[in-house]
This record gives sequence, C-alpha cells and structure tokens, in this order.
Amino acid sequence: MWRLKIAAGGNPWLRTTNNHIGRQVWEFDPKQTPSPREIEEIENARQNFTENRFRIKHSADLIMRMQFEKENPVPEVLPQVKVKESEEVTEEAVTATVKRALNFYSSIQAHDGHWPGDYGGPMFLLPGLVITLSITGALNAVLSDEHKKEMIRYLYNHQNRDGGWGLHIEGPSTMFGSVLNYVTLRLLGEGPNDGDGAMDKGHDWILNHGSATMITSWGKMWLSVLGVFEWCGNNPMPPEMWLLPYLLPVHPGRMWCHCRMVYLPMSYLYGKRFVGPITPTVLSLRKELFAAPYHEIDWNQARNLCAKEDLYYPHPLVQDALWALLDKTAEPVLMHWPGKKLREKALHTAMEHIHYEDENTRYICIGPVNKVLNMLCCWVEDPNSESFKLHLPRIQDYLWLAEDGMKMQGYNGSQLWDASFAVQAIISTNLVEEFGPTLRKAHTFIKNSQVLEDCPGDLSFWYRHISKGAWPFSTADHGWPISDCTAEGLKAALLLSKITPEIVGEPLVANRFYDAVNVILSLQNGDGGFATYELTRSYSWLELINPAETFGDIVIDYPYVECTSAAIQALVSFKKLYPGHRQEEIERCIRKATEFIESIQEKDGSWYGSWGVCFTYGIWFGIKGLVAAGNIFNNNSSIRKACDFLLSKQCSSGGWGESYLSCQNKVYSNLEGNKTHVVNTAWAMLALIEAGQAERDPEPLHRAARSFDKFPNGKWRFSAAGNHGSFQQELYDNIRCLQGHFPHLGTGRIPMSGAAGQGFIRVSCLSDTIFNTSFVCLFQAQRGTSCNPVMRES
Repeated sequence: MWRLKIAAGGNPWLRTTNNHIGRQVWEFDPKQTPSPREIEEIENARQNFTENRFRIKHSADLIMRMQFEKENPVPEVLPQVKVKESEEVTEEAVTATVKRALNFYSSIQAHDGHWPGDYGGPMFLLPGLVITLSITGALNAVLSDEHKKEMIRYLYNHQNRDGGWGLHIEGPSTMFGSVLNYVTLRLLGEGPNDGDGAMDKGHDWILNHGSATMITSWGKMWLSVLGVFEWCGNNPMPPEMWLLPYLLPVHPGRMWCHCRMVYLPMSYLYGKRFVGPITPTVLSLRKELFAAPYHEIDWNQARNLCAKEDLYYPHPLVQDALWALLDKTAEPVLMHWPGKKLREKALHTAMEHIHYEDENTRYICIGPVNKVLNMLCCWVEDPNSESFKLHLPRIQDYLWLAEDGMKMQGYNGSQLWDASFAVQAIISTNLVEEFGPTLRKAHTFIKNSQVLEDCPGDLSFWYRHISKGAWPFSTADHGWPISDCTAEGLKAALLLSKITPEIVGEPLVANRFYDAVNVILSLQNGDGGFATYELTRSYSWLELINPAETFGDIVIDYPYVECTSAAIQALVSFKKLYPGHRQEEIERCIRKATEFIESIQEKDGSWYGSWGVCFTYGIWFGIKGLVAAGNIFNNNSSIRKACDFLLSKQCSSGGWGESYLSCQNKVYSNLEGNKTHVVNTAWAMLALIEAGQAERDPEPLHRAARSFDKFPNGKWRFSAAGNHGSFQQELYDNIRCLQGHFPHLGTGRIPMSGAAGQGFIRVSCLSDTIFNTSFVCLFQAQRGTSCNPVMRES
C-alpha cells in the first residue's frame, strides 16, 4: 500500500541539516494491506481520472487526501453556506465559510507543520530520471514494480489524443515530449505495441512529424547519453567555458543558477562524449525513432534541426554560426592531444562544481534536471563512488503519487512557500485562537526551514550568493536562497512573532530576522529590482546564445515584479517592528524597488507575471508592492491603470479566468469559453481590495465573491481549465497550492451589510495544497481597526 511519509530519514546515505523537516516521500509497503473499501476508493479515483483525462488534466491529490482523511479526520463538517445573487453577504455567512475551509485545511497539514502537495506538470522530467537509472543499472534497485506501474500509468494518462506528449500536461504534442516519454515507456518495460495502441500512436506521431532527428537540444543530449543519438548531432557544450575569466559576460558563473546548473553537467557529459551501455532496447529504439536507417542519418544536419511544434525560441543566425565554428574548429583540437589536456582540466573543474552543488543541497540539487544529470556524472566519474550512492535516496524527494500516477516534480516541493502563505491567510481571518494548533505547527516548520549558514568556502569561487538567514522555496536541506521566499518567510515569521507564544510558540530571535533582512537587501540590483536566487550578473543580450529552443529568457537571472514586490512588503513589515535596524538602507531599498515596479509597468496598466499565470498574477504583486510602500489609488497612476486593466478583464459571471497562453504569447488570453478560475479570481480580488476598490465601488468584488463554487466540506472546487504557475514562459507547473507555480495571499477590506456594516471584511487568499487550482478567498469580518485580541503589542 502506498503511504506518504513526512520528515522521514532512516537511510544511512541521507544527509540533513534539520532532521529532514519538510521531506515528503511516497513509499510502497507490501505488508500494509488496505481494506476493500480503500482499494475501491483508490481504484475509482484512478479510473475516474483516466476516463476524464482529456477534459481534466490535473490530479486532485486524492490518494494523499484519503490518507490524511483517515489520519486527521475533520472533527465537524459545518453546513455549507449558500448566498443567492440577490442576497447580502453577512458576517455570519462569511465566518462560517472561513471556519469550514480552515477545518479542512488544518486536516491536510502534515505533522511537521507543512502542507504536502503535488508539484508536477512538466513532462520531460521523468524521462531524465528513467534514462539515468537505466544507464547506471540502478533502475530495478531504485524503482520497484509498483513505482514502474504508477509511472507507466502517469505517462499513458498524459498522452494527448493525437498520440504525442507535450512539454507539460496541458500542452500540445511536441517532439521533445513525445520522443522522451515514448523512450521512457520502453525503458520501463512497455513494448512497441503495448498500451492498447497507445505506443503505436506515439510512434506514429514521432515519425509523422519528422522523427527524433527533429528533437530539441536537450532531447538530443538525453538520447546521446542513452546511445540513441550520436554526439556529433549535438551542438557544442564545451566545459572549457568554466575556465574562462569571470570578467567575461559569457562566463557560466554569470548565468542564472538554474541555467548554469543544468549546462554544467551537460557540458561534462558532452566533453567526455559519454554513451551508456548499448542494450537490445537501445538498438531497437534506434530503429523505432527514425525514418531512415540509423547509420545513414546526417548527424551534422541534425544539429540544428528542430520540429516546428517545439520551436518557441528559434536560434539566431549568430548562434548557429558560433556552434558551427566550435564544432568544426575547437572541438577537433580539444578532443586530441595536446588540446585534450585543456579538456581534462575543464572536466575536472566541472566535476568540482558538481560535487559542491551536491554537497550543499544534501544531494537534492537545485532542481530535478540537474539532480539526475549530476547523479549520472558522479556515476560516470566512478560507478562505485560515495557521491553516486548519496544521490540515490534523494530520488524519492522528487517523486509524487496521485490518482493520475507517479510523476517527477519540478522541485522537491513547495513546502516553505505554501506554509508562509497559509500562515498569513489564517492570521488574516481573526480565528487565530481557534486554529492555534495549526499555526503552532506551521510556525515550528518555518523556524526549522530558515537557512542558518552560508555555503562553505569562498562563495565567489563557487559563484554562490550568501544564504544565511534566507528561506528556500522548499526545505532547509535544499537550501538555495530565493528573494521572494525569504520575503514571504520573513513576513509570516514577523506576523507569528506578534501572537502570544502560548498559542503559536516562541518567536524567532531578533538576529535571525536581521539575517533575513540582510539577505533581502543584498539581493537588490542597481536598477532597484529583485531577481530570484542571485543578483543579475550579466546582460540580456546573452539570450543570443540561449541554446534551448523550448525556453525563453533563461540565461540570466532577470528582476521580476513578483520578487521586488515581496521584498518591499517584507521590509515594510520588518520596519514596523524593528524601526531602528538599518533604517536608511531599508528606506532606500524600498524607494528604489518602488521606482522599479513603476518603471516596468506595461502601457495598458498590467505587469507581466513570470511565476504565475500571468498578468493577473503580476498585477496583484505590482499593486501589493506599491501600496505597501505607501502609495494609494488617488495619488498613484500606476495603481489606477492596473485597476482599470483588471476590471476590463472581469468576466460576465463575476470572476476572472486567464489562460497559460498569456505567458507564452505575452498578451492577456482568457480561458476557453470565457470560463472563470478560482485562482485568477482570488488574485484579481486581492489586488482590487488592496487598491481600495471597496471604497470606490464594491460591486465588482461582490460579483466575484459570489462566483466561488464550494464543495460541501469546505474545499474550493477547482476548474480543469489550466495551470496557474509558470516558469520561463513555456513551462507550467501543477502546484497543488496554486495549479501551476506558487501559492499566495493578500488582505484587504470591503464593506459588508448586516452585522458587519459598521466595519470591514478582510479577505485573504489561502492555498489549498490538495487541489490543482488551489487559491481560495477566505472572508472574515473585522470591525473598525481593532487588532486581533491575541496579538501582542508592538
């Protein structure tokens, strides 16, 4: 029986900084026999997903919910509140709705304080893992038959009607997705004619669209290490880049950390021209994937081939010329003596950086792509190495099981991010005492998830930023510091520090708040904006050498409205409690950040959101940041234009519904059929409330509030309409707390009639980590301006 295990260690090859707090892994225990009823419920959930897979492409985490329902039953399911179109929204109705939602939300909190959930969506992650395990001979040792069964289920469930697979679960078929997932099924034991015709359809799609020679550069690399593509069909990825002087703008250390951490191991494998064992399956794939005989393929021509379905970012002519020059002149020299001496030095340098990354993330690595690539490099360097053995147990940190099968997640979770917003949401409801135990556990988790030390050694040598005091996106063991995660963690910790310890536990000591502020201040760029993990280290023209046809704007770490806004909000909150600490620096930082947000606003009043879908998300952050800095609707034209833009996109039903197509096309796109979505509706409401919409005209907010559709037990219904997290314009994540990349919350006031007519209604957006689209609006009346009675005096 499958069980989700929380904060589980027990493996001598696992390393941790905080006793595995936040770790979430699925384990199959054959000794645990589920009851006939449990078996029936699970199989019904799986069958229902499969039957509706083309209409609803996201799981609802039903297997996890079934487990938590048994372990943490909701003591009382309050009656559902229904408000008709003509009825007033009363304080009593709002409070009942909030309590119902929080009762449910508390029941799905893990015992270590975080909210577990699926962070899947991309369809090219699992193939990398399976290819690596197959090459290293560890496939059967790491993946049980039950693992393989669920992975096969997942891949078939997310195959498109036309037989191909997309870049992500909602995307149209691509050569990248189709070839890699077809190969994965074959390596997992499926035959060319299995899957009730599904394999045949996948094979036909590949050949009908030009065959595997048309796969993207990342796909070419994976097929090459497997032995199903020749390395001479790849554009150069020279590891010698790591030997260049750092002062050069093209040095990898100046690139965005996700970019450099992926191309680091790729360059090692390319430099060695590594090819795994040629097995009967590999030989068969050489025949299945290509229209021409393998030995007759023009590999030089294949270097720059790419299917039109995959070509989001076409190579500029200058890039093709550069690759041709390196391929024809530099590579022949570096592959033979004496140039090979330089290649060996570059390979050694690359492995040093790979080992440093592994050690400082406890072998989790920054993300799933470099995780499996680093693991493969460690095996290539020494199949019996300790580093390879340390990698193996951390594979489980990336695997997630739901009714659609087992997937590889886009991160090892979103634990800290979700918990931070959950805390802010719960506190905003004024139900702190009633849900004190939930907040206490979350507080403990947040305290245990702060990064307490910088990485060892000379940070500049390893191209790392400071991390002491930061909060990561997921867990402390992962450890990579992120600007907005640090900001949201700080905001949550500050709020909790104002509540009596008898309810939520002891607050962080002041020095740990100071450390977090130090990280935030250190991450501000010269233009006032904040990027993600590090400062922006190079120039946007470097995108000219972006070799990834599928992803745009990945070469450097750009500043974003979301990160900048979060930093402003956190510093403003900190300044209120610690007014004397680095006052001038903080005020200067806020001022510059505010100017940056205003400077990047689009002419139509929107902000492009890079980490959620999309303009709705960006506008929410833009408004939140400007208001936190002291601006209001009446004195700030940016806020006024943003509100006008949002109101112009409100659907006739009262809600908002934005498609992920907005991200890749950079033009606001409604969901098909002008459907609304709980996620977008929540973001839009929170932005408008923050901007004072209630005082001007509350009717749009009332219409939006009535559009929420709730399940009887307090869970918000999610739409099948789309992902709501984005990553580099073409990649979308299916986060349980958001439906795509990140859960958020906001607060504000709208007038109420009835009992709360003399005061205000506070609205917050709470992430439901069970559902794909998991943003909900929780309403709680707050009379006048009185503080929560359990809040400490500042």
